[in-house]
Amino acid sequence: MTRKKTKRILRIVFIAASIGSLYFVPWLLVKAWILPLPDTIQEQLDEAIDHGFDGMIVYIDQAGQTPQYFASGWHNKESKIPANPHALFKIASIGKLYDAVAVTKLVSTGRLSLDKTIADYLPELVGKIENAEKITLRLMIQHRSGIPNYSDAPDFWAAPTGTYEESLALILDQPANFEPGEDYEYCNTNYLLINKIMDDELGYGNFQFIREEILMPLNLNHTFGSLSEVNIQDVMSGYHVGYPYDLKENDYGMHATAEDVGTFLRALNDARLSGRQGSLFEPGEQEIYASVYEYEHSGWVPGYQSFAEYHEDIDAVVVAFYSTTDAKLYNWNLSEIINNRIVKILRRQK
Repeated sequence: MTRKKTKRILRIVFIAASIGSLYFVPWLLVKAWILPLPDTIQEQLDEAIDHGFDGMIVYIDQAGQTPQYFASGWHNKESKIPANPHALFKIASIGKLYDAVAVTKLVSTGRLSLDKTIADYLPELVGKIENAEKITLRLMIQHRSGIPNYSDAPDFWAAPTGTYEESLALILDQPANFEPGEDYEYCNTNYLLINKIMDDELGYGNFQFIREEILMPLNLNHTFGSLSEVNIQDVMSGYHVGYPYDLKENDYGMHATAEDVGTFLRALNDARLSGRQGSLFEPGEQEIYASVYEYEHSGWVPGYQSFAEYHEDIDAVVVAFYSTTDAKLYNWNLSEIINNRIVKILRRQK
């Protein structure tokens, strides 16, 4: 199937799904919430598949216990390949955690400054992005810039952009959503620009820096910057409700196993709790990171929902991957209910 045909089908599906969902009463969400809590994590995953997810992976790293791996449903439903807890997955915006750590390291060595602005780093955007002279690197990391979000463009996910220039073009010359620093709004454009700033400073793609400074020290050998770096058969298939094709061949950025994401998140939160650099940060870096970004994240692209959470009361990292999405995000709400139930089971077992 050609890329042009794929885009056309996706656009039709997204429009139809959006209209049809207006008449949908989410009784499934109520059912998922009130069902008796299963005795085991595996039973909860199997229940999630019964709710309509095609596949699911969960990794749990709880202090004092051997890491646990769970999977249910399909790795590839067309080929009837069962879900594999060690499969690669598109982690989407969870990648922002890695970006924030990379910026932290560049700030620590004086190569970047949190207080310099878009005008300082990308002067060609002055007059094209409102408030470019006021929007600092710090505000972009924190989603407090007021820059419009390029992925909010009409029908964006029906035909996603493929380059920095294409994505940036969607928001150039648009008014700001608010004055810098005066509000919060999650915005992918912030990290589009942050990645460009890192690339320019480094003189090469910033994922190489992430690999050398973050992945290699933590022995994260199953985390990759793009689809081009992996064996496509190792990637879990992703499906969007109403769209008939597997979405795993769409390149939406970082791919990783649940275990790799969990190992990274453990290192990030151990540094936070200890107040020391630990295995992830050099001296002074933890303090910088703590001043700018968060310690857990979620991600969404068509076909893939991902959650990386840390629960301090039970000292547990929980990474959950779901391989089915929908246009109105009912599956997102459903996955959050399931995530909460998994944590309840862990607390009960503890």
